[in-house]
Amino acid sequence: MGLHSFRAKFLLVVGGAVLFDLLIGGGIALWNVNRLSSDATRQVGLGLTKATGEYLQNYVGTTAERTDLLIDRVHTEVKTLAGSMQTLIDHPNIQAALGEAATQDPSFSTPLAYNAASNWWQNQPGEVSAVTVWGYLLNAGGGLPPDVAAEVRDSTAFNIFGPSIQGTGTRKLQVYYIGPKSAPILRSTPYTNQGVTFDRVYPGHNNQNWWDFFFPDLYEGWQSWIKNPSAKPVDDEITTLSPYMDGVTGKLIVSFFHPVWTKDREDIAGVVGADLTLDQMANIVESVKIADTGFAFLAMSNGNVLAVTPEGEKTLGISNSSPSVFDRSLRKSSQPAIASLPLNQNNDGVIQHIVLDQRGESVRHIVVLKSLEPTNMWSSGPIRRETMSIGIVVPEREIYATLFAAQESISRATNRILISQIIAIIVSLLIVFAAVFGISKRITAGLIALAGAARRLQAKDYSVRVSIPTRDEVGEVGVAFNRMAEEISFHTENLEHLVDERTKELEGANQEISALNSKLRDENLRLGAELAVAKQIQMMVLPRANELEAIPEVEIAAYMRPADEVGGDYYDVLQEGSRVKIGIGDVTGHGLESGVLMLMVQSVARALQETGEHNPRQFLDRLNRAIYKNIERTNTDKHLSLAFLDFENGRVTLSGQHEEVLVIRENGEIERIDTIDLGLPIGLERDIAPFIATRDIAFNSGDVIVLHTDGVTEAEDQEGKLFGLVRLGNSARHHHRGSAEEIKTGIIEDLMAHIGTQKIHDDITLVIMRHR
Repeated sequence: MGLHSFRAKFLLVVGGAVLFDLLIGGGIALWNVNRLSSDATRQVGLGLTKATGEYLQNYVGTTAERTDLLIDRVHTEVKTLAGSMQTLIDHPNIQAALGEAATQDPSFSTPLAYNAASNWWQNQPGEVSAVTVWGYLLNAGGGLPPDVAAEVRDSTAFNIFGPSIQGTGTRKLQVYYIGPKSAPILRSTPYTNQGVTFDRVYPGHNNQNWWDFFFPDLYEGWQSWIKNPSAKPVDDEITTLSPYMDGVTGKLIVSFFHPVWTKDREDIAGVVGADLTLDQMANIVESVKIADTGFAFLAMSNGNVLAVTPEGEKTLGISNSSPSVFDRSLRKSSQPAIASLPLNQNNDGVIQHIVLDQRGESVRHIVVLKSLEPTNMWSSGPIRRETMSIGIVVPEREIYATLFAAQESISRATNRILISQIIAIIVSLLIVFAAVFGISKRITAGLIALAGAARRLQAKDYSVRVSIPTRDEVGEVGVAFNRMAEEISFHTENLEHLVDERTKELEGANQEISALNSKLRDENLRLGAELAVAKQIQMMVLPRANELEAIPEVEIAAYMRPADEVGGDYYDVLQEGSRVKIGIGDVTGHGLESGVLMLMVQSVARALQETGEHNPRQFLDRLNRAIYKNIERTNTDKHLSLAFLDFENGRVTLSGQHEEVLVIRENGEIERIDTIDLGLPIGLERDIAPFIATRDIAFNSGDVIVLHTDGVTEAEDQEGKLFGLVRLGNSARHHHRGSAEEIKTGIIEDLMAHIGTQKIHDDITLVIMRHR
């Protein structure tokens, strides 16, 4: 074989190229493996660090949510009890009658007995609740003054509500009712001999006012809320007492108080409360287990740790330093990093790295904090805002153990790959040289045959076939070449036929799509027509301008704009002789169902007016019964708020529950009238007669009454700010000197300017009534 032969050139060129390629490729491969190992180690580190951080953040967030949920459940139960007692206070006749009936039932209420030795009165064992009247409340002869006796009688209703609250929901130590400062009797369930217990645990309490002895400044703090609602640190009626050691049970407890108000909302009528052992919150915290020694703790904003495992207590370097007062503060920790740990700051979910001393060794730890929902808290002083925190502490070496193991595994695997690559390169060089030398002739022969066949195929001779007898890769290329030539010939002959078939299929699909589009257009037209008819019917039953102008003494102007084609707002003006009844309401939601319910209300109201039903309470009750039965028949979940103004001979009577009514006096003064206690939503209950009330409104010459639905006050601008009741009142006062129509137009212009280009999400209804 000469040096100028094709085979020699092939060996020289191919062998040299392969050698160069293997050397360069092998070197690059080794470099890439090493780089890949470094990148993998870094990426795994970043990924596991991020995943660990997210895991800890999610864990502490979930633990905080579980704790918040427990507190929320207690709040809900206390508010339920307070709501029940408040309802009776708001209806004193019912409260007195219920208390009188309960005290007459020996199976429900036992008479009080006087304890001459301790100078207090208490009921007998066997009753569901214990009630005690303290000595300083008694008269000179040791008897119960009338106001104290009335408080004992009226609070007997607690025996109905208290045991059910105590026996359901969150496990509680006890629930109780405490009278106002003028008569702070104590009624608690389950029954305990509380008089004897208090004399033993709290000597001297029987000679001082209950509230001043046990909770100085707390009662006065609640009274300040009445005068200034913004004085609440947190917008909630619940006040939580700072955790303390209960003198009766010896347990660490938290008390939740909720005042109930006098009927006129000018003072406190009493307080309901519940005691919850801190064990329940502690169980949530102490159940946290992270890695081998990670733990959680619950701390107040002042650093006092309420819940932590014994091992966690040692790690934090804290202990309870007082046998009588619970004081286990992080600020007194023997670990400087713990003592300076920031609490009640904007650091929720932030991964903090600290160093703790453990048996003379500096160990790096991770700390994650999560704030609980803020509460009103009292602790021997004014009520303040308290935000407790859940914390998680775990050693870095434990939480990152997986990372360290992964990095070590990657390092070992990299070394194995490098050694394998070097060996593979050497073996590949030997095999390649032997193979190139051995098959060079067979390769070149096959390549020449393939080259000739390719030239014929290029000349569109699709019948060409190549014959390569070898069964190596070149032979496979020959077989593939022959198959390719056959397929090119076949597809060339059948291409036009396939194009025709695909064209027919596309035409059929296009016809089906056109038919569907036509059907959808017809359906949209039909639905649009139906909604247009419903809207036209709805607008037809609204009061006409000539009807409103014919009403003496008052001017009435109204505006309605549905959010959809059919709205769910209702207003009407019904006149019979000198009596004028103006109604306004808002059906839940909007659309066709809400519009139909609005038409039902209009029809029933018109029928009742025509039958001469002049009593506002009976009018609302009968309307509700009719609507309730229609809602049952239509099997819908709709209902509506609804209020009526009855005007006759200069007198206005308001009834029913709806949005607040604004009265703009002739001198521009604004009065807001709440309707929450004047009724219930229509269609929600079969019988609402016990809840319907009326209120007379002074309505003199020049005065203006503004009725509206929530679509007015809840209209949003581009920044999501609501129009609100304050803007509505200011707009009405600005225009109140004009006619009713001018006032209505001015308010609507102000409203639309506020909304701008923002989408209107709810029906807008406005009714203006002006005394001439």
